[in-house]
Amino acid sequence: MSRKAFVSGCFDMLHSGHIEFFREASTYGALYVALGSDKTVYDLKGRLPVNSEDERMFMVQSVSYVEKAFISQGSGILDFEEELREIVPDCFVVNEDGNTPEKRELCEDLGIEYVILKRQPHPGLSPRSTTALRQQPLMPYRIDLAGGWLDQPFVSKHFPGSVITLSLEPTLEFNERSGMASSTRRTALDLWGPKIPPGDHEKLARILFCYDNPPGTKVISGSQDSIGLVFPGLAKAYYEGEYWPSRIDHTCDERTLHFVEDSLYLMTLGPRHAEFDVLADTTINRERAKALAEATESCWQAILDRDVVRFGCHFRESFEAQIAMFPNMMNDTVAKLIEQYGSKALGWKLSGAGGGGYLILVSDQPIENAVRIAARREQD
Repeated sequence: MSRKAFVSGCFDMLHSGHIEFFREASTYGALYVALGSDKTVYDLKGRLPVNSEDERMFMVQSVSYVEKAFISQGSGILDFEEELREIVPDCFVVNEDGNTPEKRELCEDLGIEYVILKRQPHPGLSPRSTTALRQQPLMPYRIDLAGGWLDQPFVSKHFPGSVITLSLEPTLEFNERSGMASSTRRTALDLWGPKIPPGDHEKLARILFCYDNPPGTKVISGSQDSIGLVFPGLAKAYYEGEYWPSRIDHTCDERTLHFVEDSLYLMTLGPRHAEFDVLADTTINRERAKALAEATESCWQAILDRDVVRFGCHFRESFEAQIAMFPNMMNDTVAKLIEQYGSKALGWKLSGAGGGGYLILVSDQPIENAVRIAARREQD
């Protein structure tokens, strides 16, 4: 076969979903598979793979659809760049949650076709993912929908306001340093094991917050992380210049959760770089903190009213208020992605503190190649 196809990934705990991805990718050419090294997996996921890089390469190379497998020599989300430039394939194939602007731009620079496949099982088989096969399937992630930074006293001391969080089922394994509370999630796994124990939500969230920030901690993780992980569904925590909120509103209304799930689309940016400093060049004052607080309250009411147009508008206003205080949240990659999808979306913001992670879009129409999320419901 004269054509070459190229894919990259961890491919830990090889399963039928991986094989189906290889099968479909191999229809575009002789398939070259770049495997992330153990160090790269640790840097991106915050844990070592179950199977070592040598084991993973042996298994992937044994798959009949694969022409050649190898360990990427680089690091980070473009760890395969050196090998890609050497092989110069006709196309680079990713699935939807592996689609990032950096990969697309690299392919455009090299004249390589960029192909995005939908993640789907082989006909007749059940969906499979590495996350589902691991022994940590029940610990949620969280996403902040509006008001991020108001859980820090250096912001809410200027003007009180809320942070809206949504607890997420771990339907995929979000990268480290992507604004999905993955660091606090690892703390929760260390504290409780594979799932959050039953009990009073606020008490459990307080315990996790304290465990995540022991005495002597210099940079305090915002309590929205603990609240967003522990409280199922939607939570709105109101801050008045302290690390812990003075009030937490909470809803698991099924129609409201369906509304949010149906409205959100995530575009992958990859994890933020270690040298990223969001606190440089900040301008925090009463006017800007007030703008963030007011946009967040309007966003919460739009969610409760299940009004997607207002949701998108105030969602975007919340983000604009954030970057007015923290301009480093925005960069050229994010701006290009907003320009690409802005006409299809009603609103947008970044997950967490920016610098990577996910561009979150609110839309009343399907957005191609986006990652979807599932809200965590109250457990019986």
